[in-house]
Amino acid sequence: MRTRAVGGIDFAHPLAFWTGFAACVAGVALHLPMYAHASHMGYRMAGMPMDAPMMIGMGLIVAGLAVTAYGLVPRGLKEARRAGEVRVRATGDGRLRPAHLGLIAVMTAAVTIDAMKPITLAFVAPGMGAEYGLKSALNPDGDLPVALLPLFGLTGTVLGSFLWGWLGDRIGRRAAILLAGVMFVTTAICGAMPSFAWNLVMCLMMGLAAGGMLPITFSLLAETIPGRHRGWIMVLIGGNLALAYVLTSWLSSELIPAYSWRALWLLGMPTGVLLILLNRWIPESPRFLLAHGRETEARAIMSKYAAEAEIVIEAETSSEDRAAGDGGGYGPLFRRPFAGLTVAVVILGLSIGLVTYGFQLWIPSNLQKLGLDQQTADRALRDSALLGLPLVFVAAAMYGLWSAKKTILVLTALVAGALLAFFSAGESLVRDDTWLYVLLAGPIVGTATISAVLAAYSSEIYPTRVRSRGSGLSAGVGKFGGVAVTAVLVAGVAVPSIGATALLGAVPLVLAVVAVVFFGVETRAGALPSGGPLRSQVSAEDV
Repeated sequence: MRTRAVGGIDFAHPLAFWTGFAACVAGVALHLPMYAHASHMGYRMAGMPMDAPMMIGMGLIVAGLAVTAYGLVPRGLKEARRAGEVRVRATGDGRLRPAHLGLIAVMTAAVTIDAMKPITLAFVAPGMGAEYGLKSALNPDGDLPVALLPLFGLTGTVLGSFLWGWLGDRIGRRAAILLAGVMFVTTAICGAMPSFAWNLVMCLMMGLAAGGMLPITFSLLAETIPGRHRGWIMVLIGGNLALAYVLTSWLSSELIPAYSWRALWLLGMPTGVLLILLNRWIPESPRFLLAHGRETEARAIMSKYAAEAEIVIEAETSSEDRAAGDGGGYGPLFRRPFAGLTVAVVILGLSIGLVTYGFQLWIPSNLQKLGLDQQTADRALRDSALLGLPLVFVAAAMYGLWSAKKTILVLTALVAGALLAFFSAGESLVRDDTWLYVLLAGPIVGTATISAVLAAYSSEIYPTRVRSRGSGLSAGVGKFGGVAVTAVLVAGVAVPSIGATALLGAVPLVLAVVAVVFFGVETRAGALPSGGPLRSQVSAEDV
């Protein structure tokens, strides 16, 4: 029997969850006095010994996380059906209801909060590098490379993508999002850590929590949003990475001068609490509920979000899907009829990773290296992101009303052109604010938008049996590009200049344009031939 907690959030063990959560909040609070006591030193805490309250706080956090996780584990897991036995089929021509619009608003906020965590890495790197004497663009003679920080964070996101995907199926989408929110609260202590090593540990945990949020969001949307609206809504929500960049750069310009880089990490506590509160309006996955014998609840949710939805249990799989799924691994994606399409997805995903973790990650440091002070650099990035933010809405409309393939081509060419302009103009752009802001909007907002478009596109272009592998591949290669860039920097190579990082991203983007021209397919109903990589059933596809 499940128990409904106050506020409408479902728990198997509500007392355990709230007790563990309270312990985590108390543990974070016990770190704050030491941070406050360092105010007269500009909040420089490097090398300070941990005091007793901080040690007690760390113990509370470890215990609190364990108790919280226990509180989220539903009863009756052993009796649950295998996930593969349950399938949810939603009709593609349903209209958007107020419930859909509310869900879109809540998931937009949740994804924005989630995306702010890894984006913060770029803005804390200059200050952290200076305080700990790390090797960076601003301190080429430092000791350990500051690139270790994004390497640990990115490694966490890779692991989190797998872990949270598994958790979403085991304990439910809502419970997985709640656990991520609690971890966001606890990793706020990174802002009070005296040791760089502990910062790396906290960054790894942050990555774990952040890595699985977007896949869980898209999985939930796939079960609640009518098929004809699903693509552009995914683009709109995924594109809020750009909004997260606006908020993070604004907070950086306002907080770091007064409270140091540590303040950005401490924001993890209030934003994590907000993410938990937002869970009140996030429905559970109907597929998860069916797998655990809660058919009445599943039908109620599907009725609320898609009145014409059909729930299918142990549905038959088409011969096309069975043929596509042969092989079990990723091999079928690289064989006919998917090989060319997969090559295009891989090149595009890799180029997104190279721009995000090559150009974007180091642009705050590189702008300061060129003579801009921290506040001016952060404000330039904020204003550029604001300037490009309407592109997210334009891209969503293009994807839903015009053409998925052409949307990818236009956006990719746009970002590649901006990066090539950076490569050509180099450091001279810093002296022209107008062109600097316009061109920065391309890689900052454009890359986030392409990433969202690719996530939606890769969830539509493959038939059911290989769809999860196709979506996972497109997300994974982006992270691989980031790992490759940061690993090279950790190995001893200095952070490259704006021109070098721009070229590093522009070349694969140009190659991606060529690959999509030759191998990309259209996803609009009726645009694909029968038997192609994607059947014309996106609007009524089983999830």
